[in-house]
Amino acid sequence: MIWRRGFLVPWLLSAVVMFGLSYVWHGIALNDLQEIKVPLELYFSLAGLVYLIIGMGVTIAVQQALQHQWIDLRKAFPFTSMLVGAIIGFLVYLFVYVFGMSFTIGNDMMHIAVDVVWQMVEQALGGLMVSLGMIYDMHKRFLEAERAT
Repeated sequence: MIWRRGFLVPWLLSAVVMFGLSYVWHGIALNDLQEIKVPLELYFSLAGLVYLIIGMGVTIAVQQALQHQWIDLRKAFPFTSMLVGAIIGFLVYLFVYVFGMSFTIGNDMMHIAVDVVWQMVEQALGGLMVSLGMIYDMHKRFLEAERAT
């Protein structure tokens, strides 16, 4: 299952986009990466692994939601996939915040609110990438089936 194009493309597309968004947010917009204590190579390696796991989670969640008919391909599929991603982003932020792994310094409510909203936006865009990857795969399968006939 994991090595099929229908799973692999959405998974990797979402992971790469979320990793890129994280770098833009933390590395360029906020300059948080200058303050970390671990070597940047280690940080980027671990962040890449984490985003592969999150991307896999979003991909599995969207596919399960489709399978159980909680979301529909014909009714705003990209937007409902974004909603699934945003929910996962909220859950990821709760996990990160509870274990104290956030870039947020202190417990200022404004920083926490901005961080949780950003995490939800980041994972929502990951959900969008999952839906676009799945649509791409369906299109490719349709074209391959047309060529076969």
